[in-house]
Amino acid sequence: MNYETGIEVENGNPLLEGGEEDRRSRRNLILMALGVLIAIVVIAYFVNRSGNAAEGADAKKEQAPTVTVVVPGRTTVEGTISATGTLAARREMPVGVAGEGGQVVSVLVEPGQWVGAGQVLAVIDRSVQVQQAASQSAQIQVARANADLAEANYQRALKLVDKGFVSKADVDRLRATRDAQLAQVRVASAQAGVLGAQMRRLNIVAPAAGLVLERRIEPGQVVSGGSGVLFRLAKGGEMELKAQLGETDLAVISPGVSAEVVPVGTQKAFTGQVWQIAPVIDPASRQGTARIALAYAPELRPGGFASVTIKSGTMVAPVLPESAILSDTQGSYVYVVGADNKVQRRPVKQGRVTPQGIIVAEGLSGTERVVLRAGGFLQPGETIKPVSPRG
Repeated sequence: MNYETGIEVENGNPLLEGGEEDRRSRRNLILMALGVLIAIVVIAYFVNRSGNAAEGADAKKEQAPTVTVVVPGRTTVEGTISATGTLAARREMPVGVAGEGGQVVSVLVEPGQWVGAGQVLAVIDRSVQVQQAASQSAQIQVARANADLAEANYQRALKLVDKGFVSKADVDRLRATRDAQLAQVRVASAQAGVLGAQMRRLNIVAPAAGLVLERRIEPGQVVSGGSGVLFRLAKGGEMELKAQLGETDLAVISPGVSAEVVPVGTQKAFTGQVWQIAPVIDPASRQGTARIALAYAPELRPGGFASVTIKSGTMVAPVLPESAILSDTQGSYVYVVGADNKVQRRPVKQGRVTPQGIIVAEGLSGTERVVLRAGGFLQPGETIKPVSPRG
């Protein structure tokens, strides 16, 4: 008789002992792994996002335009004023007929010649005046003869009056006659002096030493006091330049400052100095005249044009090239670069133009970074990549 035998376990299957606890442990491990995985994913996301933001910022920074900037500082510059003007004689002497005039006999000088004071420039015919002078000289002789006779009669009467041969009334009459004849001599002499002066005025003479600039008279020409100017002379040969300056420039110069004049058609410079500044300003052009005295030189021809550079002293101020200063309807301005490399508009006031550049009279201290070029392509607040100028 067969009997199946089995193993009986009082407490159940030993392989299944503790199964619920194992499953719980495994579930906890899975949950923990999922949490770690999620944390890693989140961290990776934010790291990736930060990297993209930095890359974007770098890309944006790389896209900023490269602009040359300069720190102007403060420079001591020699102030100069440039202008143009007309050359002229500093003291021009117009010469004409001083007397009655007549027909010109001879002209003794030509333009460009030097003459002395009182030198005869031209001679006018005086044949009539010579005859009048001779006649007057004879009148003087007649008057003197009559005066001598009256004087003799008067002296004889004085000797006879004490003897009773001549009355005192006759003596008085003879003395009056004597005095009248002496007066006639003086009148005739004065008339002769007038004729002599008239004859001398028939010589056209130079009033002072100088250079003959112009001649408007020829032999045979009939001239008179109404003929106008016959000669033009430059006293001492001195020349000047009449430079037209704006009222701002006139305010910063004074008589005595030096200047260099270059006539048109030559590169030769002539040194002079300002000797007179116009006391008035033309209300239409807002300009006045500065007169620069110059010594004689053949290249300085009155009526010609010339350029002049006038020294107006030294000053200390920022100096910028012309490319750095912009202008619009609001005035002149520059672009200043801040610490964050953003440009800002800065209004400035321009000073004079010098060989070093344009003086900035107001608006800059000299320590700012100023956009040197391409300012017209920028906008206020725009970020740039500043670089220093080469060289």
